[in-house]
Amino acid sequence: MFDQIIYLVIALVVVAIFTKGVRIVRPTHRGLIETLGKYSKYAEPGFHWIIPFVQNLYKVNVTEQMVDAEPQVIITNDNLNATVDAQVYFRVKPVEESVKASQYNANDYRYQVVNLARTTLRNIIGTMSLRSANSERGVINSDLHATLEHETQKWGIEITRTELKEIDPPKDVQETMNKVVKAENEKIAAIDFATAAETTADGVKRGEIKRAEGIKQGKILEAEGEAQAIKLVNEAAQEFFVGNAQLLRKLQAMETALKDNSKIVVPTGSDLVNVIGEMAGVLPINTQKEK
Repeated sequence: MFDQIIYLVIALVVVAIFTKGVRIVRPTHRGLIETLGKYSKYAEPGFHWIIPFVQNLYKVNVTEQMVDAEPQVIITNDNLNATVDAQVYFRVKPVEESVKASQYNANDYRYQVVNLARTTLRNIIGTMSLRSANSERGVINSDLHATLEHETQKWGIEITRTELKEIDPPKDVQETMNKVVKAENEKIAAIDFATAAETTADGVKRGEIKRAEGIKQGKILEAEGEAQAIKLVNEAAQEFFVGNAQLLRKLQAMETALKDNSKIVVPTGSDLVNVIGEMAGVLPINTQKEK
């Protein structure tokens, strides 16, 4: 009976020791196993068992993490104060050497990344004017990323990206900058309006020129038509009345008299009667009887 109790106690102790040494590493982590304070094994995701009181397993997060560099006041190259804040995204590389470096080469890599980012921002923005710092955020992000990537290589981490959250100047400077921007926008609007007005005026001018040219062309055509008509009349006069100027004068006198309903006696058989008849399409009647 006593022996059974001893065996049971031993079994319970073994189970307790085994249970206490069970460790599970998730896919988001990697593990470092130390034996009596000395690194001995790299733990991949899955089940692991360590010797209680002799070994320890330290888990390291290998997913992407974000730290805020916290707002700070930086003096720019033109002696203006700017409140600057940025965010840094990084991760521990999921390989044995990098995981070891994150634990053995840096005391607290998250805290150190924050302070390194703050120092780097002061160095970068301190050489720039406030205006250029606001307009060249991409350059600041690139320089910050490059510096952090270089300085953290020995910590086993990878800087995935950096984001400059804000560059806020003092309130009075911000108001002045807003006025300058407003003035520039108004200037651009005025230039655009003047350009549009000039374009409209040019269009009206071209339209008036086209209209004047049309009127001119119409008058030229009208004059050419009148000249052609006069030419045709002259040609007709030359054809039908050459050598008959005296007879033409008589016809004109008769036309004037007929307008006033005057009675004119024209001798029978005269040339004037023959001309009038021909013009009216009537042949003169021979009143003399044939003998």
